Amino acid sequence: MTTTALTALIAEDEPLLAQALRAELASAWPELQVVAVVGDGHTAVREALRLLPQVLFFDIRMPGQDGLAAAAELADAWPADEAPMPQLVFVTAYDEYAARAFDAQALDYVLKPVQPARLQRTVARLREALAQRRAIDQPADDLLTQTLDQWRRLLAAAGEAAPNASRTPADAGAERPASTAGAPGAPLRLIAASEAGSAGSAIRMVPIDEVQYFEAADKYVRVLTTEREYLIRTPLKQLMPQLDADRWWQVHRAIVVRSEAIETVHRDEAGKLHLGLRGRPEKIPVSRLYAHLFRAM
Repeated sequence: MTTTALTALIAEDEPLLAQALRAELASAWPELQVVAVVGDGHTAVREALRLLPQVLFFDIRMPGQDGLAAAAELADAWPADEAPMPQLVFVTAYDEYAARAFDAQALDYVLKPVQPARLQRTVARLREALAQRRAIDQPADDLLTQTLDQWRRLLAAAGEAAPNASRTPADAGAERPASTAGAPGAPLRLIAASEAGSAGSAIRMVPIDEVQYFEAADKYVRVLTTEREYLIRTPLKQLMPQLDADRWWQVHRAIVVRSEAIETVHRDEAGKLHLGLRGRPEKIPVSRLYAHLFRAM
């Protein structure tokens, strides 16, 4: 009787660190076969979908598409009917804040430079998780739901860690906070934004209750009301902590909607969810990671 080989993919843009991780994995987990080592998020997604490994090691910060965006894209694209979603481990530069973000969720990560003792603990947890999958005959839908929940928590922890992991002065200077009215720490009430397509330089103060959704697009975040589109330069991940979490729901890696604006929830022939918003003609895609928000609907 043959058993399926355990395989892994490493996404790390620094070749020496990728080589070190691969060497330490060979020592800590000899039966694990590293089937690909890639240096950016786009290639990581493409190769993961081609090779369907059981374990992914994604560097949080990579050029082009970082590990968080790659994982979010892969969660939507993974062919769960062909293979169970893999175990995901994020790789991060050593940072005490980053470590606390992961440890608070009891989630695994790998520190750079690779520390053998820490990697061995990660390997032990991965072995246990994969062994439980084999021992328990779970329905495919239940296994997918369980894995998506793990990925959601891991992405949330990685999002907390990312602003501090491997941060450079240029990174910090590129971030511009959204304008707010109210007490410090209070949810946003006004958005200072420029009108999309406007030739002038006037700044509009847009009441937060008029915004239907935010969408990350290139270097900007689109701010959509029922009638107009505005632009701000604040990254979506920096904007979200300023929003009331009970009213604003992330439904896609690039989209946050105001819950009161949701009018309809549609499921297409492929099983993917789309939202209809009051006063907006377009349909908003819901990522597989966030479909649980509408499970009871």
